[in-house]
Amino acid sequence: MTKIAVVYFSGYGHTKVIAETFAKASEAVLVEINQEGEISQESWDILDQANAIVFGAPTYMGAAPWQFKKFADASSKVWFVRGWQDKVFAGFTNSASLNGDKQNTLLQFQTLASQHGGIWVSLGLLPANTKNSTRDDINNLGGSIGLLVQTPSDASTSEIPQGDLDTTKVFAKRVKDIAQKIFR
Repeated sequence: MTKIAVVYFSGYGHTKVIAETFAKASEAVLVEINQEGEISQESWDILDQANAIVFGAPTYMGAAPWQFKKFADASSKVWFVRGWQDKVFAGFTNSASLNGDKQNTLLQFQTLASQHGGIWVSLGLLPANTKNSTRDDINNLGGSIGLLVQTPSDASTSEIPQGDLDTTKVFAKRVKDIAQKIFR
């Protein structure tokens, strides 16, 4: 069975909801980066044993928050021994703005995956970009590198747009299917 791990940081809970939605749709294991930017040794072991690693973090001020960066820097020990070479990688991010420079965060994730010798999975969906499109449509934000999510700054975790939750489920299935093709 293909093992997928979702490693994520969530500042206010919205990104955690996306991580949980992704994990449920792909049968992935969750690895939460704590408020100090750290994960347990058991969590490092989970990532080492996974066939696919999905990065998730909010976008703050045009990039992933420092907690994710601390995790990324700590992964250099794995990088040095090529421990994640040829794993499947993907990513998602959330911000309060429709754009919010989310692509920068996804590029951080893609670069980290590439440094580890990974295989990056894009969103693989056409954007919902007609006049009749709504926030309930799949890929309403028009992502391609990875999953984009937008939650207004005054919205609770239960108010994440349904289209973004549905896009999360479709993307999770894509990552799972690709990982299964590679790791049969």
